Amino acid sequence: MTLRRMTLRRQIATAVAAISVLVAVAVGLLVHQAMIRQHVDQARASALSALDSALDTYGRSGEVAGRGAALEDPALPTSLRTLAHGGHQGSLLAAGPQGESMWAAGPVQGGGVLSVRVDFTQDRQAIADLDRIILIAVVASVFTTVLAGVLVADRISRRLRTAATAARSIAAGRTDTRIGELVDGRDEVADLAAAVDLMSRTLHRRLADEQRFTADVAHELRTPVTGLVTAAELLPPGRPTQLVQNRVQALRSLVEDLLEVSRLDADAETPDLSAVPLERAVRRTVTLTGLDVEVEVTADQRVRTDLRRLDRILGNLILNAHRHGAAPVRLHVDGRRITVRDHGPGYPDDLLRHGPQRFRTNAPERGRGHGLGLTIATGHARVIGATLTFTNHPTTGAVATLTLPPDPDAP
Repeated sequence: MTLRRMTLRRQIATAVAAISVLVAVAVGLLVHQAMIRQHVDQARASALSALDSALDTYGRSGEVAGRGAALEDPALPTSLRTLAHGGHQGSLLAAGPQGESMWAAGPVQGGGVLSVRVDFTQDRQAIADLDRIILIAVVASVFTTVLAGVLVADRISRRLRTAATAARSIAAGRTDTRIGELVDGRDEVADLAAAVDLMSRTLHRRLADEQRFTADVAHELRTPVTGLVTAAELLPPGRPTQLVQNRVQALRSLVEDLLEVSRLDADAETPDLSAVPLERAVRRTVTLTGLDVEVEVTADQRVRTDLRRLDRILGNLILNAHRHGAAPVRLHVDGRRITVRDHGPGYPDDLLRHGPQRFRTNAPERGRGHGLGLTIATGHARVIGATLTFTNHPTTGAVATLTLPPDPDAP
């Protein structure tokens, strides 16, 4: 697993563990080498001191005296014997039949070699005992450091996850969400939370201003548009009059859609729920649209929903399929799931990534329009607790899927 795929908590814990292991091993090796050097130096000094004493005694009395002293000892290492035959004194740590020993040797009169052996077994055991203590200390220190690192990383990770959850909530439209009260401290994470809160407040204010502007414009336009409709109806019959009436009706529909969008944006809508058989409700909606739609039912189910809003959602989906797609338009009912599919060029990539956006049809091949139909359908789906998703068929055409919530009173 690479660092790029690891969570922040694991990255911090891994880094702390690696650094603590490296530091502990380095300190342990330094202590180990220092203790070996100390014991070897002490054994060498002891062997050389014993050799000096033995050489002095041998020179005065001709006798070999002293613990570990011997003349022409057969166990003496060859390299040290050669050095002594050359007229020099020396010492050497070497293993032999009697175990590891520190040897010291020097020449005597007559061409002989006097040597002293100092047992190094206890020193080696002391070094081994120290190595075990160092190992235990290293393991304990690494465990303690890693545990502390995991706790710190977990706290940071938990606070970042809290901030990420709140940020996703803001992205989902709940711009009144705040992170500051969820993330304590005065560190960089708290700074990040404060920055996200500032962004959320600014975004909330701008969205509120936009919603207020949309509602105000729609309300202000409603009265003059109503007057235009009345005036257009008084014009004498003819082709120019029909064109004016069509444009005025389109303007009136746009104003009504804007008012509907503003109410949905303000979350001021409440559903009027009732239990209805889904197949009958769908066929009723198709009849009201007056458009050519093939209805297929795999499994009918009784649902509890707002019939008026269901009509509005399906009506907009069917109208969008006819206006921007191509025939045939098929509506499929499978339990609580309703699918509307056309055989046109499909939804544009921007809509699939970001969802419907008002006043944007996103692609010329999807036709012209104000981009409010799918926005209104999505808003009404949210009011009745349904889920509306948009995909493209693997072969051709756009697919809108409406999944209604289950009926809590259903057996």
